[in-house]
Amino acid sequence: MPAPRQLTPKLSVSPQISPEEVQAIAQAGFSTIICNRPDGEVPPGLQAADVAAAAEAAGLAFIVNPVVHSSMTAEVVTRQRAAIEESAGPVLAYCQSGTRCTVLWMLGAAPDTPPAELIQTAARAGYDLAALAPRLQALHEG
Repeated sequence: MPAPRQLTPKLSVSPQISPEEVQAIAQAGFSTIICNRPDGEVPPGLQAADVAAAAEAAGLAFIVNPVVHSSMTAEVVTRQRAAIEESAGPVLAYCQSGTRCTVLWMLGAAPDTPPAELIQTAARAGYDLAALAPRLQALHEG
C-alpha cells in the first residue's frame, strides 16, 4: 500500500489503492475511503466498484467522487468536504498520485483557512500547489 500522506488529523491522501490493500487501510484506523479517480483511468480490478466491495467487506464507508482537473467544480469540492466532515473517523482519499485529492481538500478548506497555511500543509505532504494561491485567496475572501 502506498504510504498515506496526512493533511489533517482526519484526512490523508494516497496514490491509487488496490482491493487487496483495503484491509490494511482498515487496520490503520481509517473509517472512510474516498475515490477521486475516474474508472476510465484505471484497469479492471482497480475500478471503484472493486475497491468499494473490498471496503464494504472490511467495514469501511466508500464514497465515489471522481474528478479530473477540468471537472473540479464547486459541487465536487462541496461533496468532498461533506464526505470528510460526515465521516465517523479518519478518511483516506485516493486518486492517481494524491494531488487531486489534496487540491479538492484545499479548495474546500479555503473559505475558512488562510491560503498560505493550505499551501504549507500540502507541501509538507509532498505536493507543490503554490500555483493555487490566487484561487485559494479568492475563496478565502469569499
